[in-house]
Amino acid sequence: MLICSPVIKKINLPIGGRNCVSVMHEIEPFYNWRHIYISEEDERSPFYGREHSEFEFSQTIYNYYIHPQWDDIGSRTIYVKVLMADYDEGYAIIEMIGEWNDAIENDIMTIKRDMIDAFQEQGIYKFILIAENVLNFHSGDADYYAEWYEEVMDNEGWIICLNMPESSQYEFRKKKLYQYIELMEIENWRVYKPIHLFRLIDQQIAARLK
Repeated sequence: MLICSPVIKKINLPIGGRNCVSVMHEIEPFYNWRHIYISEEDERSPFYGREHSEFEFSQTIYNYYIHPQWDDIGSRTIYVKVLMADYDEGYAIIEMIGEWNDAIENDIMTIKRDMIDAFQEQGIYKFILIAENVLNFHSGDADYYAEWYEEVMDNEGWIICLNMPESSQYEFRKKKLYQYIELMEIENWRVYKPIHLFRLIDQQIAARLK
């Protein structure tokens, strides 16, 4: 475990709707909703009881340290943070960072089995994945996407991937995974409260289905 002075890597990525040079260990999960929801304090969350440090850098993506507030889901290349899980309204907002690699890591299986299934067991079937810090996407088998899509559709749900970078969208679109997870752009999502962001997306989807 490393305390302070992490190895850093400069990368180009969009943050908050703008392209800028940043460093991996400085990219924190969005924290302005923590007065509303904290996943590690939610007994129904798969991340209940997790402890985080602001100073100890131990998690890496390709040997580059990331901010310690991100949650490990068992993948070597992608980390997450559940920003909101509303069991009354039936939705979750999940921020992601790293490389989504289905080709080698089968990340969709890990995401589905180790996180999504737990929320679905609690009645959540509407998912907002914030992917603006997903730097690359490598496709693999589509079976887990199809399974997830069928499960949410059977429960009047949906899956949205928000603000995925254009470079990461290329293979996602090539594999036609948008059939299962809809790509959407809302650059100013941070100005909303979780329930208002959810309702904005839910209303857009409902209006399209009429």
